[in-house]
Amino acid sequence: MLTGRPHTRDEILHHPLFLSIERQIALHLIGIHKRAPRLARLAASHRKWLLTQTLFAMHIGRDRGDPVSGLTAGRLMRAAKEFDLASKNTAASFLAELIAYKFLRDAPDDTPDRRLRRLETTEVSEEAMASWFQGHMACLDQLDGGNRASLTADEPRLFHLAQPRAVRALIREPVWKEPRTSIGHFLWSDIGGLVLHDLISRLPDDARDQERVLLHNVSTTEIANDFGISLTNLKRMFKKVEMDNLLGWESPRHRGSLWLSRAFIEDYFHWQSAKFAELDAAIHWAASQIGRGVHHDGGLGHHP
Repeated sequence: MLTGRPHTRDEILHHPLFLSIERQIALHLIGIHKRAPRLARLAASHRKWLLTQTLFAMHIGRDRGDPVSGLTAGRLMRAAKEFDLASKNTAASFLAELIAYKFLRDAPDDTPDRRLRRLETTEVSEEAMASWFQGHMACLDQLDGGNRASLTADEPRLFHLAQPRAVRALIREPVWKEPRTSIGHFLWSDIGGLVLHDLISRLPDDARDQERVLLHNVSTTEIANDFGISLTNLKRMFKKVEMDNLLGWESPRHRGSLWLSRAFIEDYFHWQSAKFAELDAAIHWAASQIGRGVHHDGGLGHHP
């Protein structure tokens, strides 16, 4: 039985432990990057994250009795257009990258329509997505002492039901889909999300009580090397936010301690709270479905 309770976005945002779990999930996501850097790079911009979660939900949601369900290039491109996730060309190029690097492959051909090229995720991408999900469950458990993570580990159907449910909500959720400009400068850039996670992982316990938070020993060169991004691109991300006086260095030429404004940190937390709330709602819904003996896969069906 699932313990704990679903929390609203506002409850999560203002929970006294939210800073702690934000550091926890930031380190977890950086760990996924280190274990599978090429895969992480392919989903490290917010646009690619939206596409990745959508295509994975399509794969999970395949209905064996419906020959046109599941993941196909056509379905992903239609969803990308319908929900304004990306252009048709961007979605097609992204799929081609995933196939080339063996994160997607052709599914066994059991459809009578030879025009459909059905795709499926490979083991390495499934492991990364499961780890992503479990990391968030462990963080939510910190809020109320629940058992989301352990129960999901024992019952994989919870993940298969909850992930598509959460994605359906998140691609319609303005708070998540359109991050505020301050953090958007990072999130819409490749690898920018990982850079943000790196900064958040360094926050002190009292970060939310200060107008400016000092982070010591932050080196743009080291961050660029850690995440395989050019120093020029990294400095461009920082520059846009520096000009808005939301962060900056104590010394010229990106030297000394980096300060983050309360507004910058809270914009990040505001954005993240939407994701945690939808994941929390989805896992409780999934547990209720299994408890009632409902066996449908909870996938995206024909529309995410």
